[in-house]
Amino acid sequence: MPINPKDIIISKFLPHKPPMLMVDRLLELSHQHVKTEYLIAEPNCLIENKVLTEFGLIEHAAQTCSSVVGQSFFIDEKGEEINYERTVIGFINSIKNLTLYSLPQVNQTLVSTANLVSKVETDSFVICTMKSETFCNEKLLLEADFNLIITERP
Repeated sequence: MPINPKDIIISKFLPHKPPMLMVDRLLELSHQHVKTEYLIAEPNCLIENKVLTEFGLIEHAAQTCSSVVGQSFFIDEKGEEINYERTVIGFINSIKNLTLYSLPQVNQTLVSTANLVSKVETDSFVICTMKSETFCNEKLLLEADFNLIITERP
């Protein structure tokens, strides 16, 4: 039976740990698309004066993006769990077309979407390009194209 995205424990899916884990829930997940939610809470080193910094907003969007490609290490094309004992690590290779409209405050909830633009897989890593948007109360805060490299950690 395919895994429901809402049942996935995101902390097993991303290598980040609190307070750097900046995705609370997967709302939608496929091999081409993801939608996540994150309640901005303290403590977090990317919060200044009760506002999530530019770097925090970018990090949240990048973690959202990595869910689409990172899932291939844990879930097969049919949606079946294949291995939760693996540990993956991801790197932002580049960010293009970044537009930052506004910064959110502590206790606000971010909703981000990302769509796969391209993906190249090898035996040891995956490189992908993702188009991402982040909203707070339906207001667009950030849009960007991320190029990510994701690999299994030895």
